[in-house]
Amino acid sequence: MLHDGLQLSLLGVALLILVAFAAGWVDSVVGGGGLLQLPALLIGLPDSQPAAILGTNKLSSVWGTAVASITYAIKVRPDWRTIIPLVITSGLGAAGGAMVAQYLPKSIFTPIVLIALIGVGIFTWRRPKLGMISERKHAGSHHYGRAAAIGLGIGCYDGLIGPGTGAFFVILLVSVLGYGFLEASAKARIANLTTNLGAIIVFGVHGQLIWQLGLAMGAANLIGGLLGARMAIRGGNEFVRRVFLIVVLALILKLGYDTVMQFVGPR
Repeated sequence: MLHDGLQLSLLGVALLILVAFAAGWVDSVVGGGGLLQLPALLIGLPDSQPAAILGTNKLSSVWGTAVASITYAIKVRPDWRTIIPLVITSGLGAAGGAMVAQYLPKSIFTPIVLIALIGVGIFTWRRPKLGMISERKHAGSHHYGRAAAIGLGIGCYDGLIGPGTGAFFVILLVSVLGYGFLEASAKARIANLTTNLGAIIVFGVHGQLIWQLGLAMGAANLIGGLLGARMAIRGGNEFVRRVFLIVVLALILKLGYDTVMQFVGPR
């Protein structure tokens, strides 16, 4: 596997493909597959530019997100009147966040996101009935306006920082708009597909995609995404809630480690 002189062993490629499958499964259920896939790419491609790794990560994950979005759209039939403002503002927010990211160090946000995720985890864990049934809150323009606000805020966060985007999408759709975990996850996948496609276009224009590796991982990610979406639909809200709490815990541990390393790591 070659890219600008990059060489990968068959074992290295196989391991990255295996990780991509697992990441596709996690992403399709509740989001958070980047917890697995991005670190694996950083380890597997130590000599590559960070932008190329980020771009290849998006190129791989978009396939699983796409097939999960299609599966959810067919089986769950989410309300597209809510999805449209959510998707549009997500894209705008992601673009704005990416522009702001050029001027602000992401390290200053890590402790804030960590605290927010701890709050989300406690909030969800202490409310076992939250998201078990879909009882839509608000009506008409109030509902769609809140959906647009969620898309703008989380889209901006995705462009600026990224980790936990799926989790934040899901918990806000559940708590603010009243959706069950399954339907919230369906909407989150479709919104996340939009932000992924936008990122791929940007990285592609700047030549920051390792096409062969990204597409090989994308095939595995697609299979994982299809399997995860089907399991989520079969398992329902309770299954998605459990996976959600596991992913939030993993994010807390990851960001907690990153926060500690900011203060005690090498300077």
